[in-house]
Amino acid sequence: MKKVSVVAAAVVGVLAAGQAMANVDFHGYMRAGVGVSEHGGQQATFEKNKVGRLGNEGDIYGEVGLGKEVYNDNGKSMYVDSMVAMTSNGSNDWESTENDDAKFALRQFNVQAKGFLGFAPEATLWAGKRYYQRKDIHISDFYYLNISGAGAGIEGIEAGPGKLSLAWVRNDRNDGVQDGDPSTGQTPDAGNDGGALNVNTLDIRYAGIPLWEGASLELIGNAALLNETDQASQAAKDAKNGFMGTAELTVGLSGGFNKTVVQYGTEGYSKAFAFYGDGSWYGAEAKSGASGYRLINWGVSEVGQNVEFGHQLVYGVGEGMWDGQDKWTTYSAVVRPMYKWNDNMRTILEAGYSQDDNDGSKTTNSKFTIAQAWSAGSSFWARPELRVYASYLNQDEDGKSDGSYKFNGGESKSQMQVGVQVEAWW
Repeated sequence: MKKVSVVAAAVVGVLAAGQAMANVDFHGYMRAGVGVSEHGGQQATFEKNKVGRLGNEGDIYGEVGLGKEVYNDNGKSMYVDSMVAMTSNGSNDWESTENDDAKFALRQFNVQAKGFLGFAPEATLWAGKRYYQRKDIHISDFYYLNISGAGAGIEGIEAGPGKLSLAWVRNDRNDGVQDGDPSTGQTPDAGNDGGALNVNTLDIRYAGIPLWEGASLELIGNAALLNETDQASQAAKDAKNGFMGTAELTVGLSGGFNKTVVQYGTEGYSKAFAFYGDGSWYGAEAKSGASGYRLINWGVSEVGQNVEFGHQLVYGVGEGMWDGQDKWTTYSAVVRPMYKWNDNMRTILEAGYSQDDNDGSKTTNSKFTIAQAWSAGSSFWARPELRVYASYLNQDEDGKSDGSYKFNGGESKSQMQVGVQVEAWW
């Protein structure tokens, strides 16, 4: 009888665990595939924010999230959300952190509480690490506003015709560009040691402002408040707080939408507009009075019964970003038309072109991709999607000489690559 009791208890335990797991939300994103280039070796990932991501991603990337409502009583609820991410170049079967084949990161871990605020029972009170109301253009994987990180806030307060959200998020940075290289000074410094700059981002949003039928406006303000360590460099101590403002107009279209975005920033935010930034990193070395702005138009629309069309137009300017640099101008255009043969098969084209002008020195990038794809539905957004593609990439830069080009170890301005990729979200 004792053995029977143990078995029965085990069965009950398994059933109980299954019931608990049935109430767990499982969500995430992934992309993976294989590709080769005409010059040998695997395919490149080349300026995808500027010329488009289709047939232009050489990595494996995945996000896996689990969430569960852990409390619900008398109109009050608490939800715990979590997410881990992994990235690798896909070269091997066993990819781990042991030999730096893959990198893992904790991307989200937060609690969201509803019904706890008497003055705004509809609002969400949250704290922890999370993706915070990110704004991106999917066809180029370009985030134009993303202050995600560790923080706290109140989200979705009903206020007049729209909804108000307030947040405080930490976006620390190392304290400066090194040797004039704009790619430095943008990496978080773990533990805030070694002269890092503590950046506290205050975010205020008022969304859903009705304008006319099918159109709405969102206004967003971000303030970067600097709190440098005693060990910070003098440049970091001299850095000033900055402000970034964003206005986003959304217009509904038949079978799609169009968004027009206007952004302006001061001081360290000036770098975001020259280098396709999202407001999460702050240029501490910016010269006093630095500023920048960006204009964006993007969306997805139907063109007839079997064609959908996605596009991106970006124009950005950064001025006075660091000593020796006066003005950087960038613009890009990406189009992705898609012809649907039936509910599950489509042919996709993507063309992209961009130009960067650094005080008169110009760099142009271009890409063209054709892909045959099979997807879980006919929508532009239907995923999973499996693709077979061929891409042509090209870069031309003023003053480039033989041996210093973009592809084939510096020997080639252009490259053809072919591959297969799958992308999914759930």
